[in-house]
Amino acid sequence: MSEPRVLIVFFSRTGTTRMLATTLARALSADVEEICDFSERRGALGYLRCVVDSWRKRPADIVPARLDPSRYDLVLVGTPVWAGAVSAPVRAYLLQNRAKFRHVGFFCTLGGLGAQAAFDEMRALAGKAPVAQCKVRAAEVQRGVATASLELFVGGLERHLAHYKALEWAC
Repeated sequence: MSEPRVLIVFFSRTGTTRMLATTLARALSADVEEICDFSERRGALGYLRCVVDSWRKRPADIVPARLDPSRYDLVLVGTPVWAGAVSAPVRAYLLQNRAKFRHVGFFCTLGGLGAQAAFDEMRALAGKAPVAQCKVRAAEVQRGVATASLELFVGGLERHLAHYKALEWAC
């Protein structure tokens, strides 16, 4: 019986969600894939494009994924919260891969409010409820003080993976 395989997939416009994804990958010995899209999202115009895409619930045109989520026992999907919604690149990824997920978990970075709305949207887009979810304020990530939130999240994920492994062994 092998260890459960974990994939962390994320989009990061400013690098904050990337920092969180990297920390989680180290803690969980996970593979990582960054979602890349074809839209220019830097600067003031890029920020405006992000907000408009969120309001319109428009998925982005993204680069095809290199890693197949169906090969993983758990896929963690991370997004920045844009105007109270999931980012357009993550929206596209979830729509494209929803049939391939065994189990999912969600994490997000945000400046203020909107985490629960983003999680609700991610659940609908993925077509399943997450085994765990975690919201972290961008300022906490940037200052390196997001440890408590991450420890709770990783602990919940590890419990889920241990349960999953036990069920696999019983079969």
